[in-house]
Amino acid sequence: MSLLAQLQLADSAFPGGLYTLSHGLESYAQAGPVDVAALLEDVLLHAAGPGDATALVLVHRAVRRDDWDTVVAVDQRLHAIKLNRELRAAATRTGNQVLRTAATVFATPELLRLVELTGAGATPGNHAVVLGTAYAGLGVAEDGAVTGDLYAFAASWVSAAVRLRRLDFRQAQATLYGAGPAIERAAAAALAARDPLDLYAATPIADTMSCAHERARARLFTT
Repeated sequence: MSLLAQLQLADSAFPGGLYTLSHGLESYAQAGPVDVAALLEDVLLHAAGPGDATALVLVHRAVRRDDWDTVVAVDQRLHAIKLNRELRAAATRTGNQVLRTAATVFATPELLRLVELTGAGATPGNHAVVLGTAYAGLGVAEDGAVTGDLYAFAASWVSAAVRLRRLDFRQAQATLYGAGPAIERAAAAALAARDPLDLYAATPIADTMSCAHERARARLFTT
């Protein structure tokens, strides 16, 4: 059942709102030609991996030992390293959408506790933190949880590339498969984390692109 629950949470049909995000790709596409595969690898290794994936792992461990102070600390740290308003808003909006649905569908004590904390304003409820909480409560192993989440991020990325007409459907699948080694490296680094201070993101150009996206006159995606 834990595997089935993980597949359900990772499915694009789960109402989390990821389809509204380009993860910064739209700004690059507007600026000119872009190597989608190379950019995806960079984002996996320098943002999604050390940021969101690491947060998921740390929250998963904290929830398993009933350490909600650490859950809040990780959530706040993840929120702080998202430097742009657009990225912070997207992470908490999708996170809270997933949380409301998951708490209804699965109704684990862990998810209900996070609902209380976010409802009281004690923690932002970033997407990765919600998933870490959900997977811990559902008994999904942390290595499978983080690998699956990074894969879902990559799948969302190539889906955005198709909608932006930077890849066709076959190229998208080849790009997704080609991202496998970067996903493995990012997952391994996330699993090696021990402390909320291990969370970071080092993508200054992507942050700049996100700032430009906030002011774009026409946008297909919210990020």
